Amino acid sequence: MSTTPTTPITPTTPLPDLRSALSGFCTGVAVVTALAPDGRPAGMAVQSFSSVSLDPPLVCFCPAHTSATWPVIRAAGRFAVNVLADDQEELCRRFAVTGGDKFAGVRWRPGPNGAPLLDGALASVVCELADVLDGGDHAIALGRVTSLTAHRDDAAPLLYFRRGYGRLPRSSSSMSASMASARSRSEA
Repeated sequence: MSTTPTTPITPTTPLPDLRSALSGFCTGVAVVTALAPDGRPAGMAVQSFSSVSLDPPLVCFCPAHTSATWPVIRAAGRFAVNVLADDQEELCRRFAVTGGDKFAGVRWRPGPNGAPLLDGALASVVCELADVLDGGDHAIALGRVTSLTAHRDDAAPLLYFRRGYGRLPRSSSSMSASMASARSRSEA
């Protein structure tokens, strides 16, 4: 087993070193959506989505302060987190860019709070914006969960690892068995 020297984090630590180290953490990918005050849909891809609390039910995501979409979502005061399936990489790429009509040709329906729920997502988590905290060059957006829906059990999540997309091995029988096992554990 090889070891590499530990890099202490200081104000002068090069950002590429930090990015490289943190890219070794695999995450799921989601698209956060909202309706702008003028009624147009807005959305952005995030890999920084996480559950925060079960009681009260809270989730968070961390948009960059430089995001053009985040101010629209913040102004809406409500949003949906669409957890992407492993067959939605192209959809993720569409929402990962700045500008353009990200919703052109995308099938969606309004959720209970009006935010777009994307067709084909694994799950949708519908939220009211509860708080926004400072997180350095990002904001930490806390959402109070008002409803959620698991849409698919025939797919695995889309993953992001080392600056690229990845997938879990696909085996519908093992995936269904794993999900059924997880459901029975959570109901116990």
